Amino acid sequence: MKTIQVKQVGGPEAMELVELPVPQPKANEAVVKLAASGVNFIDVYIREGRYKAPLPFVLGQEGAGVITAVGAEVKSVKVGDHVAWTGLLGSYAEYAAVPADRLVPVPAGVSDQQAAAAMLQGMTAHYLSHATYPLQRGETALVHAAAGGVGLLLVQMAHNIGARVIGTVSTEEKAKLAREAGADEVILYTQADFEVETKRLTGGKGVDVVYDSVGKTTFDKSLNVLRPRGFMVLFGGSSGAVPPFDLIALSQRGSLFVTRPTLAHYTATREELVARSGAVFGMMAAGKLKLRIEHTYPLAEAQRAHRDLEGRKTTGKLLLIP
Repeated sequence: MKTIQVKQVGGPEAMELVELPVPQPKANEAVVKLAASGVNFIDVYIREGRYKAPLPFVLGQEGAGVITAVGAEVKSVKVGDHVAWTGLLGSYAEYAAVPADRLVPVPAGVSDQQAAAAMLQGMTAHYLSHATYPLQRGETALVHAAAGGVGLLLVQMAHNIGARVIGTVSTEEKAKLAREAGADEVILYTQADFEVETKRLTGGKGVDVVYDSVGKTTFDKSLNVLRPRGFMVLFGGSSGAVPPFDLIALSQRGSLFVTRPTLAHYTATREELVARSGAVFGMMAAGKLKLRIEHTYPLAEAQRAHRDLEGRKTTGKLLLIP
């Protein structure tokens, strides 16, 4: 089978198209023939070595497809089932062996490509808006990178809850996408200071929660736009890591809360994983959550997909198609 393997961490050129044997399932695993593999920023961090993985490795943390074989102990899925997963290395490939308890069923009305596109970003948007800070109708959220993959889904979920959504984006094109997703106000941070604008839009009161996947360049000003006892939810760092800061700043700015969540801790049990993925797929099947699959690439063009992602040339989701 064809795979994208990393033998030494580095830039996009570190990803090589190589032939490896089709995996055989261990007792607790199922082998999935991939229909699509999601491309995510975490893949960049792993490829660069920012997140450690034993070398060599097959990249990719998200996929969907059809089961072709199951191990002796597997009872939860069977050959022919359409399934999806995230959080496990090895999806930039034609086949992957996955622990059966991390596979979730893909329901009728959701395609394999949609499932691959929704697992990481859809469940991230869901836990952020429904668990980390459970948004309520009438509350106000600031969503950075509102036209990104998670951003567009998070804006839709927040809008569906009945919250007021302020989004930040870099271009007019992205502003249009954020508005279509349900953002009430959109700030072009390339043209205006988002701190000044957010304070103006909230009459100086501040927002209830900031959802921030940008990190270094937005973190400090984001604290400044929170209401007293507001929540700063930092779930990524596309501009770099947030520098260390003195926690006394949180009390000085209104007894603020800061959290740095990850999807793994919000899908840690089988029950929570199935419930969260099912909620996302249910929203999709009901037409309440629209995915934007921006671009699909052949598996062999993984390097180009990463360059497009890192160059901020994309909105919505990127997929590799084996």
